[in-house]
Amino acid sequence: METNLDLNYEINKYSLNSFFYDKALVELVNKNLFSIVIPVFNEEKTILELLERVQNISIPKEIIIIDDFSSDGTRPVLEKYCSEHDNVKLYLHEYNQGKGAALRTGFEKVTGDVVIIQDADLEYHPGEYYRLIYPILIGEADVVYGSRFLGEAHRVLFFWHYVANKMLTTFSNMMTNLNLTDMETCYKVFRRQVLENFVIKSNRFGFEPEFTAKIAKRKWRIFEMGINYYGRDYSQGKKIGWKDAVSAFFSDCKVSFFRLIKSNTCVSKIKFE
Repeated sequence: METNLDLNYEINKYSLNSFFYDKALVELVNKNLFSIVIPVFNEEKTILELLERVQNISIPKEIIIIDDFSSDGTRPVLEKYCSEHDNVKLYLHEYNQGKGAALRTGFEKVTGDVVIIQDADLEYHPGEYYRLIYPILIGEADVVYGSRFLGEAHRVLFFWHYVANKMLTTFSNMMTNLNLTDMETCYKVFRRQVLENFVIKSNRFGFEPEFTAKIAKRKWRIFEMGINYYGRDYSQGKKIGWKDAVSAFFSDCKVSFFRLIKSNTCVSKIKFE
């Protein structure tokens, strides 16, 4: 997917609204199939709206949904939706295993050229796909993280969540020699080749540091893009808590100290004006 487009010039030239006015970019988009992997657990209230948002994004796509044994009515909603849409594939877990396990199932099913991880709530808007796939399309990146802390709009919520996130990201950076600002972000976009000879062992939210450590070890080219973030609180169904932060920390320790060699990979940060 190499191109003659110059990254530094183009990233300043293009705004989100003008993305598809460039014929070269349209051709690059249409040459690729994008696999959108969505782990789901008890998201009956949000899942249909999220799926419609994903469907409205004008890119060739397959949508891979993994229901992690939802108990709130999500599963029949998904089964009905899948029966009505040819580009949607649904896989069902027979017991609750966690986000990492759901993603592992989804990764085994992807057939596209580029993989996009999407949460099933409404905290991350699929409208961000355009900017996240850009560095990959023009051949400058293998992996792109969507950072909530690079200057874009975000809902103001929990201070201690922010502190825990920064601590986990800092520790991850120390172990991998990266300079990410948001290791825990949902939005991780990458070429399918990244998954080759790549086994995710974490079943829960330890997926984030494990994935980050392994791509660092393999020296894939990593970029960060600022994204908007529409956080929700626990009354709206937010699930991640302090136990998941502890789990992520120990996952980071395990992967970093026992399975990895520090790399000299550097992260570039680019931002739409």
